[in-house]
Amino acid sequence: MSIYYRGILFLVVTAFLGEGIEILVNMILARQLGFHGLGLYMSILPTILLIILISSFELPVSISKFIAEREERYHRNIMYHAITITIIFTSLLFVVGTVLLPFIPIFNSYHPYVRWLVIILIPVISFTSVARGYFMGRQQMGKIAISNFLRKIFQLAGLFVLFRFFEFNPESSLLIAIATLIGSEIVVFLYLVFMFIIQFKELRRQPFSNLNRKIVRKNLMAVSIPTTGMRLFTAFTNAVQPFIIKAALVHSGITAVQATEQFGMLMGVAISIGFFPGFIAHSLMIVLIPAVSKTHSERDFSSLQRMLQQVIILTLGYGIVAVAIFFFFAPELASLFFKSGTSATYLQLLWPFFLFHYFVIPLQAFMIGLDLIKEAFIHIIWSTVISFSLILVLGSMSEWRMDGVIIGMNTGSVLLALMHYFTVCKKIGVSVFTGRVVHQ
Repeated sequence: MSIYYRGILFLVVTAFLGEGIEILVNMILARQLGFHGLGLYMSILPTILLIILISSFELPVSISKFIAEREERYHRNIMYHAITITIIFTSLLFVVGTVLLPFIPIFNSYHPYVRWLVIILIPVISFTSVARGYFMGRQQMGKIAISNFLRKIFQLAGLFVLFRFFEFNPESSLLIAIATLIGSEIVVFLYLVFMFIIQFKELRRQPFSNLNRKIVRKNLMAVSIPTTGMRLFTAFTNAVQPFIIKAALVHSGITAVQATEQFGMLMGVAISIGFFPGFIAHSLMIVLIPAVSKTHSERDFSSLQRMLQQVIILTLGYGIVAVAIFFFFAPELASLFFKSGTSATYLQLLWPFFLFHYFVIPLQAFMIGLDLIKEAFIHIIWSTVISFSLILVLGSMSEWRMDGVIIGMNTGSVLLALMHYFTVCKKIGVSVFTGRVVHQ
């Protein structure tokens, strides 16, 4: 448990610094790209993240879970089979991506180079995921934290230097913004793969035992496939969300340009600020997946109950403080990006979305560690269907517009957090409302 707490602390501290850098990155993007350019950047970002997700095949989750559940003497064999699977999967995906990506219409509004930059991401993310999963499973969170920090600092430095000393037209500025994002992933790849090679050489000198290739493949696929499906659905809905929101706003009576600008203020300003404290939730998730997996494999329900209680108390503590700051200091925070009161209003209205989002992330880690991936997937589908339905219905009304969009987003976040919480409590034997232990 001491490794568990040290891992959380180290990840939280470095993630805090990284999120501070992320705020600076978004401030630079907002001032350089403007309302419309930022809207375009935020519109293409979910699609890029979708490509990243497909390329990772959720190997960080499946490898870390399998490594955490097995003795160290099996790790060399597990990683050998994981690398073999990754090489095959990446080769196929790279060929498919090269053939199909040029025909995806969403890229038509962007510089032609954007397509090829995204294709480069496929092998980069795939092999980074192998190294990331191994270090997560071994609870070596320092390497994960450093890699996350390197990603942010490289992106900030690249944007600052290029936009400070060179002049670009709007299309080129958008290309530079996307290129620095992808370049930061390459930096992470170089660092994690280098560290993995060093550690794997040491692992080869130690005594080891083999596992049947089919057993390793079955265990990895049993987590990777449903988790990828779950994350793929989430990423797909995130990629579709910009078009649903903008379509609803246009239907309500405003122009397409105005809809893009409002979406840019929503995602580029309000969401960027509101997601800032989420670094704590993401740090918890990285540590919780292997920790919950190992504890659950040992059938130690008392430790699982204690971990859940600690996570809920911690999340409630920082979450309430965060949303209170957002609500009362929204104008000051939003003015760091644009001199606009609209984005400040969005930030204030989204407080339920942010608060429950902080709970969703660690609760999802519990769901994965407890082998409740199917249930988590069902929860996400239901919350998304209800959220998007409200966005389309209320956002299309001239009297609601963006207020209706925000109501839909808030509802989806609250619903998802509650479904996750009820399911985890039932699995580990905790009374939903009182927190009392039902069984051990």
